[in-house]
Amino acid sequence: MSARTAITAITATAVVAAVAGTVLMPLSAYAAPATGGAPALRIELGAPVPSGPLTRGGATESFDLTVTNPGDKAAPFHPWLLGNLGSPIALKKTDVVFKVDEINAPDTASFIGQQDGGWQGVFHPAGKSLSAGFEVPAGGKLKWKVTVGLGKGYPVNSNAFELRASTTSHELAPDGQASLTLKAAPATGPAAKLSTHFEDNGSCDGAKDASLCKQLNLWYRHEGVAFSSDLVTRLTVKFPGDVKNPDTQVRVMVGGKWTDVHPDRNGDFMLPKMPKDFDGVSADTFALQVKLGPKTQITRPTLVTLQAGVALDEKKVEYISTTATDFKLAPAKQATTKPEQPKTEQSKPAKPAGSTTTQVSQTASSSAVTPVTAPAGGTPQASGSLARTGSDSNTGLYAGLAAVLVALGGAAAWLGARRRGGATRA
Repeated sequence: MSARTAITAITATAVVAAVAGTVLMPLSAYAAPATGGAPALRIELGAPVPSGPLTRGGATESFDLTVTNPGDKAAPFHPWLLGNLGSPIALKKTDVVFKVDEINAPDTASFIGQQDGGWQGVFHPAGKSLSAGFEVPAGGKLKWKVTVGLGKGYPVNSNAFELRASTTSHELAPDGQASLTLKAAPATGPAAKLSTHFEDNGSCDGAKDASLCKQLNLWYRHEGVAFSSDLVTRLTVKFPGDVKNPDTQVRVMVGGKWTDVHPDRNGDFMLPKMPKDFDGVSADTFALQVKLGPKTQITRPTLVTLQAGVALDEKKVEYISTTATDFKLAPAKQATTKPEQPKTEQSKPAKPAGSTTTQVSQTASSSAVTPVTAPAGGTPQASGSLARTGSDSNTGLYAGLAAVLVALGGAAAWLGARRRGGATRA
């Protein structure tokens, strides 16, 4: 078999890729029997022999798998066995022994695959491509002997191995699937168990208000033998539905230092892995800090829920323990300071700039006017601040400007009257 091949099933949702003997089948394709009177194949699983519980690294058990076609036309069949569905236990290829032998069927080849921690057993006609299925004759049946055992590394916190028989395509009747549960002997010592809980640790270091930054401890309580893999902990911070962009920040104490935990694409926070036997850790706990970042749109204390889910596999997020706690978070208030008042400077007359400036003087008022200079562009310039109001060194400037406007207005009125008079005399 090549390093990378592909199985093209009959439907687009039933695509299996075999990579170095490993099947990659989306588990979402499972449990999809035919509808609307299409194919009507049915699978039956016989009783396992011997009937005793399986032991890790011990003897195997065998059972018959029979597929029946009650229709009047031959039907394709792409068999697919799934192990430990709905379980938080992640299985490796070596955790289960799997073999298929034909009884009343064409020569058969079989192999084990995995997807997201799920175990898969697949078989197909020997000597043909992986995409080739079997053909069940009209009104006939095919039969195989399936052999299953537990490897030495089968998870110690499981006392059974569940198998579901289906197909990689919509080839079964609505009630055509079958399942079988094989018992597993208990491992040495009690089964592994885990419980978790949060402990309120008040406000974060240096924070005066607990709503600005919450500090907690996440405790783990482990009983029994070691787990099959290191523990993966996912933190989820939940806000009310009307909250947009909370910009949550999480830190965890690692090696005596606070370390930022960056959110994944789902907005959750993955904590460092906890050893499966809790060996080598100073305490069965994580110290945490949760607060709102600078981009948050929350403006007042808001009730949030922090949830921790612990799983045995990061890709197969089915929790063996969960816990949650509620508390309020709010952003730090912005410091309100009065704008600094500019220093008052004594207004001084601007010096003329020769031929490039034009001086405006008072011609129709007996009051003294502070000279105001304007550059060649025509924009007046004044010393001091124009942003302030009230009585200060610029009052003379405003009074001068008013006097100039009054004088100009009076001159305009005199010119108008003179013209009117001229027109009368004419």
